[in-house]
Amino acid sequence: MPHPGWSLFDFEGIGTRWEISTPDTLGAELRGQLLDTVSAYDKAWSRFRPDSLVATVSRGPGRITLPDHAPALQKIYAALYRLSGGRMTPLIGSSLEHLGYDANYALASPGSPEAPPPWEGTLEWTGTELMVTKAVVLDIGAAGKGQLVDLLGDVLRAAGHADFLVDGSGDMLHSGTHPVVVALEHPYNPKQAIGTVELANSALCASASNRRAWGDGLHHVLDGATGQPIETTVATWTMAASALEADALATALFMVDPGPLEDEFEFSWLKVSSAGGATYSAAFEGRLFS
Repeated sequence: MPHPGWSLFDFEGIGTRWEISTPDTLGAELRGQLLDTVSAYDKAWSRFRPDSLVATVSRGPGRITLPDHAPALQKIYAALYRLSGGRMTPLIGSSLEHLGYDANYALASPGSPEAPPPWEGTLEWTGTELMVTKAVVLDIGAAGKGQLVDLLGDVLRAAGHADFLVDGSGDMLHSGTHPVVVALEHPYNPKQAIGTVELANSALCASASNRRAWGDGLHHVLDGATGQPIETTVATWTMAASALEADALATALFMVDPGPLEDEFEFSWLKVSSAGGATYSAAFEGRLFS
């Protein structure tokens, strides 16, 4: 929770609720910059709007030039695609749409799960240049909200704000001398917490299969090898220097054992299995309730 007495700027963006907490009230110009940052991100990456940049490649083969923040997104997706053996992929959008999680929010599956196309031979992504050899549905939701959290933090710092908490519906970035204590939402009851963690000058992100769930056992965390919802894990939390990494790694933990991830990334984590057990890294300094 933000500190008592801090100012709160809350708004809707990319289909979710945002709260930005600061010691001082944000001016109208800065609020406009923050809203413009969210709007530009949505216009570039949303698979739910036909006028987005990535919608171009959903209509056929072609090449697009992405925003300047795209190289960081490409780098982490390429690493996690490799570490997961293709199970975590930005091409998962077609599988989500097939299960009903489409632009119309049909939320009704027309058939059996389908695996997305492989990155190899389908997608060439170098820096800000992206080319596809056939129509694809890009979905960077596993890391995109985290990156947007970071971008909003950059806007605040550029305006001279050193103390803030950016909260994109549970994906958080904290900066400053006043740590905040964050409750870890129970994966089966959003009104309860399974523990708390102190957040200080770092990011905390979560991924949970109950967040966007529909039908009989359908949810948004899919295995890129099969297109099926992952059933062995129900919730993860990660802490890292950036929300981009924390967000991406929270999803990767559904598909990859922590060890290989810890070999390449500096982060701490907590993972809850569908059987109810919790495992966590030595560096995860949260407090779990009994």
